Amino acid sequence: MEFYLKTFEWFVAGYATVYILIYFLMAILSFWAIKLYNNAKYNIKDEVLVKSNHLLGVSIIAPAFNEELNIIHNVKSLLSLNYPKFEVIIVNDGSKDNTLQKLIDKFELVKVDFYYNEKIPTQKVKGHYKSTNPVYSKLLVVDKENGKSKADASNAGINSAKYPLFICTDVDCILRSDTIMKLAKPFMTYKQRVIATGAPIRASNSCEVKDGFMVKVHFPKNWWASFQELEYIRSFLLGRMAWSQINGLLLVSGGLGMFDREIAIEAGGYWHRSLGEDMELITRMRKVMYERKEKFKILYIPESLCWTEVPATKEVFIRQRVRWARGLVQTLQLHKDMMFRPKYGKTGFLIMPYFFIYEFLVPIMEVLGIISLILAMIFLDLNMMYFLKITFVVYLFYLLVTLLSVLWDESFYGHYAKRRELLQLVGKAIIEPIVYHPFNLYASIKGYWYFFTNKEQKWGNMQRQGFNTVKKS
Repeated sequence: MEFYLKTFEWFVAGYATVYILIYFLMAILSFWAIKLYNNAKYNIKDEVLVKSNHLLGVSIIAPAFNEELNIIHNVKSLLSLNYPKFEVIIVNDGSKDNTLQKLIDKFELVKVDFYYNEKIPTQKVKGHYKSTNPVYSKLLVVDKENGKSKADASNAGINSAKYPLFICTDVDCILRSDTIMKLAKPFMTYKQRVIATGAPIRASNSCEVKDGFMVKVHFPKNWWASFQELEYIRSFLLGRMAWSQINGLLLVSGGLGMFDREIAIEAGGYWHRSLGEDMELITRMRKVMYERKEKFKILYIPESLCWTEVPATKEVFIRQRVRWARGLVQTLQLHKDMMFRPKYGKTGFLIMPYFFIYEFLVPIMEVLGIISLILAMIFLDLNMMYFLKITFVVYLFYLLVTLLSVLWDESFYGHYAKRRELLQLVGKAIIEPIVYHPFNLYASIKGYWYFFTNKEQKWGNMQRQGFNTVKKS
């Protein structure tokens, strides 16, 4: 029995050591990636690209389902983005409210003859609408039958797009005015083919919004949203920037990502049955490039370009995280044939194994660790001080990594309107592992259980509370 106890103790110590080393390496890679980005953005100025003959056109695709509350302001915001060559495609995904009629009335839309080439199969598209007002000439509205997923609506938008690049976003997202240029720039400046770019997403909860435009950024007052803001800063700036530096990104957020339309179509577009359609598409796009034997890059921009309303209640939060967990295991299972295959390079030998061991298995290991700890306390002479020391070291390292991410974000970009909001963020970081992480753990295990027991997959409804709207003066 003593042998098993010692083995368990050494396993925990080894796991903690590997965990710390991985995140230490990721912190170094992230810092280096951010430094390189901040140095490189002055090499070719945006003004030069704007006047270039090689400027690439961009289609912004935003699915909309029952969005009558904010649809007009949000469309106006998208139409006001600063880029010479783009279109906005709103896909009305069978809304049951007045979303479509509000768009028709406000933007003077009429149904038009449109050559719709269905390169990616979708639910039936009922019509395309354009404005009779030249002011809204960049707007295209696609009306389709409900596909029961954002993926189906996004695919209809991809089929309708006329430009070689497209941004996939949510209609409730608020984008920074220079978002298109920031995301499109790598496609025009890198020697290797760039097939996707992404950027950090932040919580719009408690931010001040006027007519669909961000006026002031505030740290969320809502309990659930505040922890998600912290989580996003850490995962985007530390995690995804590190993977971007070694061209290892397997995920570009569905809330904001720019893609090479040709490669996305060749990959089959978004899979309508996926609950992690953003990760799954990137995986297939990687597979396409490997099969083409063509070098490629997927890049992340360390600047926050998008704000979206995040779940503000426990029920909606758990539902979202359950879907994310199911999407992760679904993607890994669907593309398990890539694992350790020389044909798929670092995706097969590094990225997929990492996501299996340190994304998929970690929640399972945590639960098994808790159970083992309880059993050891009851039946064995457990050295509690030993485990407390290891737990404290891991906690301190986590806190260091989180505060480092917050420091980088505030030093480089300084989003918050008030300094005390930054202190609130630090306070949340201190208590996050105790009061927030257990809910994430529960949602992950629940998602895995639902997947392996074949429980019916549903997207789920995201109840929105609306923006903190600033009244017109």
